[in-house]
Amino acid sequence: MAIYPTPEQIKKLMEGPADQPVVMINLLRYKPKADGVGAGASGDDAYRRYATRMREFVESKGGRFIWMGRVDSQVIGEGGEGFHAAGLVEYPSRKAFLEIAGAPHVKEIGEHRESGLEMQWLLASTETPLRDSPR
Repeated sequence: MAIYPTPEQIKKLMEGPADQPVVMINLLRYKPKADGVGAGASGDDAYRRYATRMREFVESKGGRFIWMGRVDSQVIGEGGEGFHAAGLVEYPSRKAFLEIAGAPHVKEIGEHRESGLEMQWLLASTETPLRDSPR
């Protein structure tokens, strides 16, 4: 299961608007039991060790954690039933996202992410203002 992007996915990410913030929509599935550095903990607990430190780092670089919560049901569509949590993280730009994600500090704390995470979908999104509609 994927927890890192492919080169093709990075290329596609960088084709998006360069001059706007990007919000990453994270869909997460945890391992039942963490392995590696988190062995003995739940996958959720191991990932939270990573997320706590990642939040501090992202915010120190101008990004912000918008929201994170537990996924308790899928209301429309199929394929997302196995996710345990979802989160929204805003980065100043796509370039800033890559710089942050590729930083040595992130690699260091990433061992907790790998220890607890079974799978992730990461979707890049750019704000689209809503048009006024008649009532």
